[in-house]
Amino acid sequence: MNDRTTCCIAGGGPAGVMLGYVLARAGVEVLVLEKHQDFFRDFRGDTIHPSTLEIMYELGLLEELLRLPHQKFPQFRIRMQTEVTGLLLENDRVVGVKARTPEGTLDVGADLVVGADGRASTVRERAGLEVIDLGAPIDVLWFRVKKKDDDPRQAFGYVGAGQFMVLIDRGDYWQCAYVIRKGSYEEREQRGLQAFRDEVALCAPFLADRTREIAQWDDVKLLTVKVNHLRRWYREGLLCIGDAAHAMSPVGGVGINLAIQDAVATANLLAAKLRTHTVKMSDLKAVQTRRERAANVTQRVQVFLHKNVLEPIFESRETVAPPALLKLVERYPRLRRIPGRMLGMGFRPEHIRSE
Repeated sequence: MNDRTTCCIAGGGPAGVMLGYVLARAGVEVLVLEKHQDFFRDFRGDTIHPSTLEIMYELGLLEELLRLPHQKFPQFRIRMQTEVTGLLLENDRVVGVKARTPEGTLDVGADLVVGADGRASTVRERAGLEVIDLGAPIDVLWFRVKKKDDDPRQAFGYVGAGQFMVLIDRGDYWQCAYVIRKGSYEEREQRGLQAFRDEVALCAPFLADRTREIAQWDDVKLLTVKVNHLRRWYREGLLCIGDAAHAMSPVGGVGINLAIQDAVATANLLAAKLRTHTVKMSDLKAVQTRRERAANVTQRVQVFLHKNVLEPIFESRETVAPPALLKLVERYPRLRRIPGRMLGMGFRPEHIRSE
């Protein structure tokens, strides 16, 4: 099978769909390819920050987000259960993608291919783009347990002796992120599921009466944390954004919001060129120039927190005292606005410019 579009986006996550929507709104023909059959991912894009809400407002979607039917753009198409497996090349220029569908293989020709397919990006691997690894000392175990009426009413971080866990309120259940040393998951499996339940209960005692809801290891999802970025986000005919360009740690929950900011900047800078089919390497470079600093600074902050907050927790056999920086913020309330703005708005929030 064959298809053709102006911009082919690999990955129907928040960045891919946002980019597709904003480009289609600006009159660019877009095809988004998503490998899953639906969008019901438990651990995909868990938090929406103020910078993203502002973009939704600027698009006119904030009030209409949950109302159906939505406005349709004839320029926007999405194919589910369509997994990008490779790139189409002509004279070393990317001219499209190869994909796998339930009906067979699919070749999609495109003026521009955008890799928005996450930290395990097939697009960036097939493009041969150089990855700079900053390292991450942690992995995360995701699971859920039911909520009770007398439970805390908001997300909390729980710190114990060598333990750290974040709970996210999902209405009728808690989505739990239990942070572990990188590579220690198999050791926990060997100790057994009950030992893991006991760890959870020790870290967050109010959950002790429901840890048996973790009935098997299949109920626990391992997130292998990576913090890395591409030296160059692009090559001729191709651009990577979001985690495909800069894989973020879950610390701060900022990955989805950076990815959406990337998508908006990409649309702002490339929509007019895509409409006239005149995108050049210098245009792709402009996207990286616009977004790279924000991503790199955020990653450096995450690496700092890994080293100065999480590693001391894992190394201690007693509950760790709050870091000096946190004590300072607690002592002077006005300082709380600084980390709040850093996390909520990011280092370079974007705004809708493309029409």
